Amino acid sequence: MIRWVVLATIIVVGVVMIAAALEGRFSLGDIKLASVPGSAAPKAIDERSSNAPSGRPFVGVAPWALSAVPDCLEQKLVSRGPLSYVRAHVASGAVAVPDGAALRYGACTIMVHGDTVDVARGRDRFHIPPVSRLYRSSDRLFLLRVDASGAQLRSYAAAKIF
Repeated sequence: MIRWVVLATIIVVGVVMIAAALEGRFSLGDIKLASVPGSAAPKAIDERSSNAPSGRPFVGVAPWALSAVPDCLEQKLVSRGPLSYVRAHVASGAVAVPDGAALRYGACTIMVHGDTVDVARGRDRFHIPPVSRLYRSSDRLFLLRVDASGAQLRSYAAAKIF
């Protein structure tokens, strides 16, 4: 086996030496590289495309819903693992958001209903399934979810819209 490694090394070194010796001997002609100023018009939306806005609202069950609304909240941290490990990442001084509370972040309204959370943005509606708890500190919102796969904590800050 060692002889194959030595043979492969000799071949690679030989090819590199030949390439280094021949470098600069061949001309690419009059090829010149330069930046050219220009602009392009925006592309029209293809109405048949799946990415085209349909006018229909987004509605669904989405444990990651708060991460999908960057005009409302900006995700800062994700922590996964056993509940005791994940709880340790909630900021000290953070308080639980009470049942029935409605929070506003940008264009989003976040409503707490027992152990679930609903997110509304315009006509879009997302449901974060149980067991979900919100905690709020002076500058962060924390979503703690527990399901069959374990615990997950996501930390958010209010979005900065320019």
